[in-house]
Amino acid sequence: MKKYDFETLIDRHGHDAIAVDGIGSGFGPDKPKDGFDFIPMWVADMNFPTADSIISALTERARHPAFGYFSPVDEYYDAILYWHKLRKHTDGLRREDIGYENGVLGGVISAMKILAQPGDSVLLHSPVYIGFRHALEPNGYHLVYSPLKRDEQGVWRMDYEDMDRKIRENHIHVAVFCNPHNPCGRVWTKEEIAKAMEVYEKNDCMVISDEIWSDLCMNGSVYTPTQLASEWAREHTAAFYAPSKTFNLAGLIGSYSVIYSRTLRERIHDVSARLIYNSMNVFSEHALIGAYSEEGNNWLTQLLPVLSANVNLAADTVRDRFDGVTAFRTEGTYMMLLDCTKWLTAHGKTQPELLKRGWDYGIGWQDGAAFEAPTSIRINLASPTFRIREAFRRMDEYVFNTEW
Repeated sequence: MKKYDFETLIDRHGHDAIAVDGIGSGFGPDKPKDGFDFIPMWVADMNFPTADSIISALTERARHPAFGYFSPVDEYYDAILYWHKLRKHTDGLRREDIGYENGVLGGVISAMKILAQPGDSVLLHSPVYIGFRHALEPNGYHLVYSPLKRDEQGVWRMDYEDMDRKIRENHIHVAVFCNPHNPCGRVWTKEEIAKAMEVYEKNDCMVISDEIWSDLCMNGSVYTPTQLASEWAREHTAAFYAPSKTFNLAGLIGSYSVIYSRTLRERIHDVSARLIYNSMNVFSEHALIGAYSEEGNNWLTQLLPVLSANVNLAADTVRDRFDGVTAFRTEGTYMMLLDCTKWLTAHGKTQPELLKRGWDYGIGWQDGAAFEAPTSIRINLASPTFRIREAFRRMDEYVFNTEW
């Protein structure tokens, strides 16, 4: 098996990368001061080259000069079945349980269209993935948040009593679940998921679950598919996956659903089919086949220790160096929230001032306000470790431990 290099920085400038080319564009971080390069930590993609098996699959397909209409080949479904058995320990998944969506958020909306009406309320946990807000609110759904809480050890936990109360008070019959949770980074245990499912079952509340981060578990954390938490969850959950986060393929488009209930599956697939734009790209088909392979597994197996080391570096530095800042040691995803509430109060600074200070010194972090975490900053740790170390050095020297 090939040994992959995750410590050499690749140049993404001019190669369709918002993470670096969007700097100073008005919707992302400002450009840094002269003398400081920019360390991209604001967009949820990776600053690593993807697996060779994906490049090979795309290159091989590109050699044939016709790109007409097509239907997914058997190898596409076989790759998904292989990957779910290998990485998610799922037995019993069948080809007919799998459906296509251009993106996970599109799948969420397809499911919402058959489970709720515009104007209905939907339950989510907060902090919340910004994409849920951008997808659900314009489609007329009312978002109700059940806040996650950090326990005495700083671990994010669901508040089951609050979930139950919010569902009943707002007459909610559909919840959007996130497993692992973005942006908090929790990998929910089977017991935690099962307890959440008990709340949903009690209230006749269907579940739409975003599982796009399920391959990216740090430091040995173990992912449990939501649908495997209980028999009820298996039949009342529509789960959505994609290789994009795992293999840095967001620009290719392409995700898929796993829905075991035939009735639920057929209704969601029917809605998806009516959205004329929602069709597979031939390159995304072959990229998935290349990703969900033995070589793709080799690449991921080598990547996870690098990401875990970056998570540990970040969490340890925050704990040891940044008084007034706290961070949960991310279990899943390569994103981390820095809770700066106490630091801002102690230093008399505002969140916009703190963000700008980091940007001035090339720290490309992201405002947590968009995630319902208004005094937190979201950072991406999927870069070579020396870049993460440099970002935290700058935070130490120019932001959190100096007068300004």
